[in-house]
Amino acid sequence: MIRPFAGLRAARGPRASGVSLTPRARRIIRLNNGFQLLFNLLWWMPVFYAYQREAGLSDGQIFGIQSIYYIAFCLFEIPTGIVADRIGARNCLRAGAVVMTAANLAPVLAPSYTGFLVHFLAIAAGRSLTSGAASAYLYDGLTAEGAGEHYLKAEGQARALGLAAKVLCWPLVGPLMALAHPTPYVLSAASAAGSLVCAVVLPRQAAPAGRAEAKAASRGGLAFLHDAATALRCVWATPWLALLMVQGVAVFTLSRICQVNLFQPVLLDHGIPEGSHGGVLAAMTVAEAVASARPQWLGSRLSPVAWVSLLSLAMAAALAGSTLGGPWTVIALLCVFAAVTGFAYPLQRKLVNDAIPAGAPRATLLSVESIVDRAVCALAAVAAGAYLSAGRLDALLWHSAVVTGVVMLVLQLVLRRAPGRPRKQPVPDPVPELVTTAGNP
Repeated sequence: MIRPFAGLRAARGPRASGVSLTPRARRIIRLNNGFQLLFNLLWWMPVFYAYQREAGLSDGQIFGIQSIYYIAFCLFEIPTGIVADRIGARNCLRAGAVVMTAANLAPVLAPSYTGFLVHFLAIAAGRSLTSGAASAYLYDGLTAEGAGEHYLKAEGQARALGLAAKVLCWPLVGPLMALAHPTPYVLSAASAAGSLVCAVVLPRQAAPAGRAEAKAASRGGLAFLHDAATALRCVWATPWLALLMVQGVAVFTLSRICQVNLFQPVLLDHGIPEGSHGGVLAAMTVAEAVASARPQWLGSRLSPVAWVSLLSLAMAAALAGSTLGGPWTVIALLCVFAAVTGFAYPLQRKLVNDAIPAGAPRATLLSVESIVDRAVCALAAVAAGAYLSAGRLDALLWHSAVVTGVVMLVLQLVLRRAPGRPRKQPVPDPVPELVTTAGNP
């Protein structure tokens, strides 16, 4: 039986959860924390919209690049997921770190439309190499060490540590840019290079038995097609998994479009100067980091699936509410939005991982989920650019809330009748507070 809340049983230490972490499991968690922190430490995030405007790009060009980015991500996801399952998730993480390092240097070498387009296309390639591979490596690694119960805590805390690093770094972006304009991109490249070091020293893992047999049976020129067909058959044969992937679209799209594409336009629309954007993003990141490290605060009265839908509605409501207040209300609601995002991401990731059948190509299936997310984001980015060009930012936020509400309502009705749905959701025991230190995840 799928046990989507099993990971919420983890307590303050290994003894409380009933499962001791082996030295190898601790090493996997520590290096995963370092990789996730450095790989995702994009110093340019709070200023990239204004940076591109200063380089002469229009809103249409900026959001057009974002749409191309999401489409490229979709095109890269299936082949990179298959590569991860075939050559190993660890090797895919190394390749992704190399590509990300080069990607962050592109705007320094060519601060133009072409340079930014190459930058985001390379980021799409780098992130697609790691999006499924990182989660698959952590999940399989902990499961192999008999510490699968720690996956949710490890996933959430890796995210929390990465967000905490952004809190410390992003407020420095403005002063650093005053000293040297390309600094955010140079530092991002240095951080990606650091993630490569973590990926190089990650422990080697043996492929699960079912997956190893499938790889042995599909050697040759048609291997990639075989793996892709296997993943698609798995999704088709597991409606519960497919519906969970669709459910996560709202969380990913709302968080991505808000925190990347609409963050600066929303603040500028409310008269908040660019010099304060790094501080606001840092405050949002604190809220998200705290929530990511505390998934047990959600409680057990609702099922994990219901929680994800409810959190999606809360995110949409926070965005719509930001149209009604002044600057401080907007900042407060954006922090609420970030906190809700922090709760939702680890929970949704565990739901999907638990729903993947044993021996299935996990990295490829996680790439399928990512394709669905990015495909919707590509459409959302085009729509966002059109709304902003027409001066209808408030209408965009309200329409997003309405669409999210309708989709979540319909999806919940379908999920209740979906084949493969667990007959009974296990109710976890009361969970003490989790420790958020890197040394004792």
